[in-house]
Amino acid sequence: MADLAAADARSVTDAATPVLEVSDLKTHFTVRHGFFGRGGGKVLAVDGVSFAIAPRETLGLVGESGCGKSTVGRTVLRLIEPTAGTIRLDGRDITHLSKAELRPYRPQMQIIFQDPFSSLDPRMAAGDIVAEPLRVHGLASGRALKDLVASLFDRVGLRRAQMEGFPHQFSGGQRQRIGIARALALKPKLIVADEPVSALDVSIQAQVLNLMMDLQREMGLAYLFVSHNLAVVEHISHRIAVMYLGRIVEYTDKKTLFARPLHPYTESLLAAVPVPDPRVKRQRRLLQGDVPSPINPPPGCHFHTRCPYAVERCRVESPALREVKPGQMVACHLR
Repeated sequence: MADLAAADARSVTDAATPVLEVSDLKTHFTVRHGFFGRGGGKVLAVDGVSFAIAPRETLGLVGESGCGKSTVGRTVLRLIEPTAGTIRLDGRDITHLSKAELRPYRPQMQIIFQDPFSSLDPRMAAGDIVAEPLRVHGLASGRALKDLVASLFDRVGLRRAQMEGFPHQFSGGQRQRIGIARALALKPKLIVADEPVSALDVSIQAQVLNLMMDLQREMGLAYLFVSHNLAVVEHISHRIAVMYLGRIVEYTDKKTLFARPLHPYTESLLAAVPVPDPRVKRQRRLLQGDVPSPINPPPGCHFHTRCPYAVERCRVESPALREVKPGQMVACHLR
């Protein structure tokens, strides 16, 4: 499955060497109970995920809250240690590197956080926040550092005079621009954007997304864009991976996904998207029941407890993510 996912992504991006290649990634957390903290099971947050992202490509990772998409983003950055699988950055396996060995690779992969306020130190001026990565890695100091920070402020649409301001003096959209400038400071190849516009007004969302797309074209950035908003993902992504309970259930380009979804879960997600026209009526496909617990996921296909098409095989055998149409991979026995 891992080789197939990586090969599929490479073929769609003109055989470019992937910036990020993830194979059979798993991230499990031990649940501890009682006064002595004894182990009480494992949360299967990420349970065998594979994908690849090429330069100038955006992979949208979508799914319901709790499906593991944010954990995937933090795991590929090694902010959370993987339980199993392989993470390759520019072809180099970084899965098991120590903190010291990983340090040279840190500038190549950065993150934009969901909350544009709590992700900024309220005691630091905006210019110092953007300058901090450059100081930490010893890349600039003095006047050169100030000039670099000023150019980053220009690039994300902020005034140089705002470098002296503190986070509470900025709007939500401006704070997120500061976060983007900080992520750009080290000239990364990969940026994990974890719900970067979910806390912003709709008009500001469009501005930030367009800024990210402009930066991608200019700098050749690769994005792993984590979101639950399908409209946002459709706007910015080239390819989309749909997650459910720790696994990818559908993986294809955005045009195919929105025109011809194959997995029942993807169909339900798309059917729930509101249409901005009161005259348009369409059939709603409401999912029955709740999302199962990742501590005790159902056997077989994780989605079978809510799937209207489930058969006996779905209850006992886990479907592999396989290519069922050119460029479209689905984990479903019925496709």
